[in-house]
Amino acid sequence: MALIVVGVSHATAPIEAREKLAFRPWEALQSLGRLREQGVIREGVVLSTCNRTEIYAVEDDETAAARISSLLSERLGGDAAGFVYIKHDRDAATHLFGVAAGLDSMILGEAQIQGQVKSAWEECRAQSGPIVNRLFQNALLAASRAREETGIGRGAASVSSAAVQLAKKIFGGLAGRRAMILGAGDVAELALECLLAEGVRVAIVANRTHERAQILAARHGATAMHYDQCWDALRDVDLLICSTSSPHPVVSVERVRTAVEARGDRPLCILDIALPRDVEAAVGDLDNVFLYDLDGLRAAAAANLERREENIPAARAIIAAEVQKYWDWVAGLAAVPVVREFREEMDRLRSTELAAALRRLGPLSPEQAESIEHFSKSLMNKFLHEPSVRLRAAAANGRGLGVVDAARYLFGLERKESEAGEREPTDIA
Repeated sequence: MALIVVGVSHATAPIEAREKLAFRPWEALQSLGRLREQGVIREGVVLSTCNRTEIYAVEDDETAAARISSLLSERLGGDAAGFVYIKHDRDAATHLFGVAAGLDSMILGEAQIQGQVKSAWEECRAQSGPIVNRLFQNALLAASRAREETGIGRGAASVSSAAVQLAKKIFGGLAGRRAMILGAGDVAELALECLLAEGVRVAIVANRTHERAQILAARHGATAMHYDQCWDALRDVDLLICSTSSPHPVVSVERVRTAVEARGDRPLCILDIALPRDVEAAVGDLDNVFLYDLDGLRAAAAANLERREENIPAARAIIAAEVQKYWDWVAGLAAVPVVREFREEMDRLRSTELAAALRRLGPLSPEQAESIEHFSKSLMNKFLHEPSVRLRAAAANGRGLGVVDAARYLFGLERKESEAGEREPTDIA
């Protein structure tokens, strides 16, 4: 087997590419199902967040990584190779464990990513399987340990809080300001909490589903507004934070221009923390409008980085230990069937040669025949003990599972499988 991850992130691709590569849950299931039907992968999960799109899979074909990369290129509408990274086996596991712990986030140690990893796994369960399920389960465990046992998540900023801090710098403080949040999901709620903590005087929540806006507003003492009414409110607010799940921009140049003309010289700060983006890029060209998207938050996020960087080594040590546990499990899962097939094949040869030897020896007493058979089994077990132990150990030594495939080749096990038909269901090597 090969465990692989093929993906892009904020570190490799600009927001213009990431928003085209983002998957909605139904698209993720559809794409994984197509890859499985084509015999490219055996199981998989798509992790798609505001800062990354990654496909974790157990390949069923050696061209799987290239095929998945081609799938991303199709979504991008061009060659995605310049943005894509591919990791295999233990490196793929280590990558996911680090992602879940927030070590690969734009905001180091952000807490939201752990929940996003869990949601991605749950949404793709129809296309995942034992290897990937265990991978995500262990990744979430490693992330929890890293947060509990180190300071990597202590006081760590989120995308929402980084956006609010950026607005605070722009205005020199947010106390008494008026703000509106477009969206009513978890990211929007966190942004609302951060705004209120900074002393924002009026906070307005607008959402396509008014009931959700009302629930969120009531929970935090804010004001809910119908989606169709919120555009007029742009004339009065100082700050707009956008975090909807719309696949297309909802804040158009025309809507903002109308509001800006009625504002006079008062600046309007718009923070677009959605992916795909909620705000048309041309909005940033309007006078007195300061527009920032996710990539624009990098500088604000960097300011809080140093306080958490010292916890990275301890977090990575925890992740390495948890990856080792996972890889030991994977290696054992792959090696056990090979050891069994190896021993079965050797026992078949032993029985054949023993029968031929007994024929040559002529008549023997039952005791003599039993002694010779016991000797043959004992000798075979002694010969096979060390290779069996080493095969299990070597599969987990960090070189991937190539040694398992080598054992299949050396002892002709792949030929026996071909002759027998299908591979054992539990065999992942």
